[in-house]
Amino acid sequence: MRLLAFLSLLALVLQETGTASLPRKERKRREEQMPREGDSFEVLPLRNDVLNPDNYGEVIDLSNYEELTDYGDQLPEVKVTSLAPATSISPAKSTTAPGTPSSNPTMTRPTTAGLLLSSQPNHGLPTCLVCVCLGSSVYCDDIDLEDIPPLPRRTAYLYARFNRISRIRAEDFKGLTKLKRIDLSNNLISSIDNDAFRLLHALQDLILPENQLEALPVLPSGIEFLDVRLNRLQSSGIQPAAFRAMEKLQFLYLSDNLLDSIPGPLPLSLRAVHLQNNLIETMQRDVFCDPEEHKHTRRQLEDIRLDGNPINLSLFPSAYFCLPRLPIGRFT
Repeated sequence: MRLLAFLSLLALVLQETGTASLPRKERKRREEQMPREGDSFEVLPLRNDVLNPDNYGEVIDLSNYEELTDYGDQLPEVKVTSLAPATSISPAKSTTAPGTPSSNPTMTRPTTAGLLLSSQPNHGLPTCLVCVCLGSSVYCDDIDLEDIPPLPRRTAYLYARFNRISRIRAEDFKGLTKLKRIDLSNNLISSIDNDAFRLLHALQDLILPENQLEALPVLPSGIEFLDVRLNRLQSSGIQPAAFRAMEKLQFLYLSDNLLDSIPGPLPLSLRAVHLQNNLIETMQRDVFCDPEEHKHTRRQLEDIRLDGNPINLSLFPSAYFCLPRLPIGRFT
């Protein structure tokens, strides 16, 4: 019995001694694994730890988890700024001490103060907001325009069809020396200032059909294509010899108007002239040909239309003897 009691007491002492020595060994093991000063670039040793219920707390130490995620009173700083330009904001009076974060930040509503656009035509910004500007072309079709908008100075091609423009003013195209084409089809234009196109020396195509024009202004001499169909144009509204100086004019379309005579003389460069559906009853002998030059032939002028007029072309044979082909119209 004494031997058995002694062995039991010895086992109990050994168990308590082993248990008390575990923390000291564990601390020593961890101290050996901690990097020393100057060893910051050394590779840390890897352990082949296996996660099991016995060493869960040892492999994954969650003792300092709260310290890693606790921000305390140091909240992320949020700065609320206005989208409006600084020049459009008046400073508000502050009721808090400098350096004290506001507990109730407010948003300032964006304004368009920084987007105010100049209406000067050389900037071109107002027009390009409502029209489509592609390079030197400006497209303003069917947007209910009542006037010619300010145009960029680089504009060479203007399309403002299907609008409600009623008048062309002298200042509408002032300084636009690069304009080559103006297309104002299907508007309500009844008046054009006499100097509206005079200084547009680069202008080649002037397209004005389906308006309410009764007269033509002074036209630049460089025009090659002139279309004034479907207006209310009268012979008295075309200045005498209006087309003589237009030495580059090739296509002249004046059909569906109120003309009672053929406007002449016509330039030698002309290739086509359409005068159908007017009120023409007679023509001058020299409107197409020079009576004194019987050997002269106008080979370029091959397309003349006088159909839809009350004139009998058979009564004026000497008026078109120099033409390569007869005009289209009534001969009986």
